[in-house]
Amino acid sequence: MMQQINILMVDDHPMIIEGYQNTLMATKNDDQVLLIDTANNCDTANELLQRSANERPYDVCFFDISLPSSTDGTITSGEDLAKIARDIMPHSKIIILTMFNESYRIHNIIKEVQPDGFLIKSDLTSIELAEAFQHILVSPPYYSSTVNNYLKKTVSSDVYIDDINRKILHLLSQGIKTRSLKEYIDLSMSAIEKRKKQMKLLFSVEDGKDETLLKEARDKGFL
Repeated sequence: MMQQINILMVDDHPMIIEGYQNTLMATKNDDQVLLIDTANNCDTANELLQRSANERPYDVCFFDISLPSSTDGTITSGEDLAKIARDIMPHSKIIILTMFNESYRIHNIIKEVQPDGFLIKSDLTSIELAEAFQHILVSPPYYSSTVNNYLKKTVSSDVYIDDINRKILHLLSQGIKTRSLKEYIDLSMSAIEKRKKQMKLLFSVEDGKDETLLKEARDKGFL
């Protein structure tokens, strides 16, 4: 009996998606039929997710982390898309693929998304992608070697940036001044300032400048 597998692949580089598709099609089991949708940005991916949830939910979703934001600014990354997919398609397998190999970011994604697969692109070969895909279909999770190595280091396991902090970082990176943040975030000015102060401590920002905070957040893969 043939097994139809509905797949969504989201990456802002079409050649990378083509590589993923070719690998999976060439290595699929004889009884598997793969139906693959693709998206290069958050808006298109969200439209496909919403439509699929109402028709036939995706069995597997691949999300790159770094993506062009949605036009309304509410979806800023593959991590946001993964959380949407978790909410509207709870049985879908979520696979994160990213260039970020920074331990803070890895721990954060695992806490926020709890992905069924987590692959660092610099680790990835076509053989590993094929193995990971089949493994995740049957017995998730599957984490690539870099992710597993970071998970063994428990020092950073409590470093955690929640949705609101990520939104503060994103808005600041867009040039929004701190005094205007409360127009976008439902918090008091003092609560926003407190969060910024905590993040500066977390990222060891010694000069207290927002620019340094953004640089550190960017270096650690949060922007």
